[in-house]
Amino acid sequence: MKALIFAMAVLLTGCATQHVKPDLSAFNAAKPRSILVVPAANKSLDVDAPNYLLTTLTVPLAEKGYYVFPVHTAKTVLEQEGFFDGDQVQKQPPEMLAQLFGADAVLFVTINRWDAQYAVLSTMVTVDFDYRLVYKDGTEIWKANKKMQYSPQQQNTGNPLANLIAAAVTAALERAKPNYLPLAQMANVQVLAGEPTAIPNGPYRTAN
Repeated sequence: MKALIFAMAVLLTGCATQHVKPDLSAFNAAKPRSILVVPAANKSLDVDAPNYLLTTLTVPLAEKGYYVFPVHTAKTVLEQEGFFDGDQVQKQPPEMLAQLFGADAVLFVTINRWDAQYAVLSTMVTVDFDYRLVYKDGTEIWKANKKMQYSPQQQNTGNPLANLIAAAVTAALERAKPNYLPLAQMANVQVLAGEPTAIPNGPYRTAN
């Protein structure tokens, strides 16, 4: 994880984050031990984005010291209850969702952006998420926003023609299949564990 963060940090070219420190008084009063991560609401044009994002949220929460209900099992249970997509799930009362699983808190994530913008010799990949953590009694105990952008960087070979060819090849590859997952993983780690938006450590946090 640390190696991934370092590698991605080198390649990030445009990173915009809402640097607002959340009020943690309700969080500290609630002292949640377990968190249910529900499918994300999706405002992007990529229909696969919620499923990809769902796979990236468990690890940073577990590393912060919380029990996280298995996301795919939770998704299956919700589908059996008639809730087949994140937009539908997030319209349900948090109290009902928490009670269904016996969770202390529910994490809601909205995907605002999950896209790539292309130019002839460059590609800019962007993710933008809103996060809300709601206690089982319906009280919102934490919220944050994270927006991150990534553009592949080419090493300057000293040969202008070679540099142009390399840039064009990289842009073509990114256009064919942009890699959103490392960017989403890094966004989750930074918003959940990095200041000023970090959530407090949970009861199962182990010493580093």
